[in-house]
Amino acid sequence: MEFKTKLKISSNLIDLTPLVDVIFLMLIFFIVTSDILPLKSLHIENPTLNRDSAPLTTQILVVMDAQNVIYVGSKKSIVDLSSLKEQLGEEVAILRRQWSALEPTIVLSVDRRVDYGSFLRLFSAIQETGHRVRLVYKPDENVNPGQVGYF
Repeated sequence: MEFKTKLKISSNLIDLTPLVDVIFLMLIFFIVTSDILPLKSLHIENPTLNRDSAPLTTQILVVMDAQNVIYVGSKKSIVDLSSLKEQLGEEVAILRRQWSALEPTIVLSVDRRVDYGSFLRLFSAIQETGHRVRLVYKPDENVNPGQVGYF
């Protein structure tokens, strides 16, 4: 039994080479122009505290990792201790422009492997700005596992 078809066999194939070239060019463009440092996730081990606390909204985040590198703000800008006050002043000014009635709070997250002297220098520099300071800790696993608290 033979079936008849009205379809014509075509040997015209679509050349996908220009499309692939454009895709690779766009991929390279986006990789080169992306800002990879702010997207870097920080592995901070906060100390545990036998206290339950409801998380508060973070307004200005200051993080010190185990290598004593200080990151400020949501973009995680790297600053040194001498320019920390200036950077915090800029972050506070940005917050006050957005919400004029808001009193900024500085949330300090310090890795538990940081020595006490470095922590005190950072904490005193933040206190000199005159804004409220909250410390981040990890609650005891018996209280509420997986929650990060603020003190």
